[in-house]
Amino acid sequence: MSDAGKKAPKGGNPIEKAKAEAKADKKAKKGADKAAGTQIAVGEIATDPNYIPRFKKRYNEVVRPALMKEFGYTNPLQVPKISKIVLNIGAGEGSQDTKKIQAAQNDLTAIAGQKAVITRAKKAISTFKITAGRPVGVKVTLRQDRMYEFLDRLVTMALPRQRDFRGLNGKSFDGRGNYALGLKEHIIFVEIDYDKTETVWGMDIIINTTAKTDEEAKALLKGFQFPFVN
Repeated sequence: MSDAGKKAPKGGNPIEKAKAEAKADKKAKKGADKAAGTQIAVGEIATDPNYIPRFKKRYNEVVRPALMKEFGYTNPLQVPKISKIVLNIGAGEGSQDTKKIQAAQNDLTAIAGQKAVITRAKKAISTFKITAGRPVGVKVTLRQDRMYEFLDRLVTMALPRQRDFRGLNGKSFDGRGNYALGLKEHIIFVEIDYDKTETVWGMDIIINTTAKTDEEAKALLKGFQFPFVN
């Protein structure tokens, strides 16, 4: 019997088997690359070691040298910097409706790019029908790269989207270099889809700095292009 008439080995044609394995490997690699690409797109800060937020770079190259010149610091470590940013949404309605507190948590998580936690009442307040331990809001604390990313989005995209926005109050400091501002509508952030939002929440933003005086803290935030009006 000729070679052509012989039956293929029990394990199958080796060439076809090799082709099938190569095809499977290529498909698996393509899926892995796609998953990796998605991971970097969603959590770029955490996965790309070479990534530097725009405002972090601005602090190192523009803000810090300017503050050293203005206040006469002799050591770069003396220069004030932002240590953390705390975001808070008070959702008292959530004490009676768990869906609303969950919606607030999801929205704040989307805005911050970090999981928000639910805050609970420490004591009962009968006037507002609140019992101890019931959820009354959500908050998240941002540090390092995520803090700079949020600050960038706040100044360059969110604040200009406020209705009748005329600038920030330059006197909302606490005397120890920390700044607080309130937003009437959390939907000014591009991460929130207005058409899918059932409740518009107010939002508090607390910016903690290492500055020893309000004057230094204000100069620091001005370096990040905060639109103060006074």
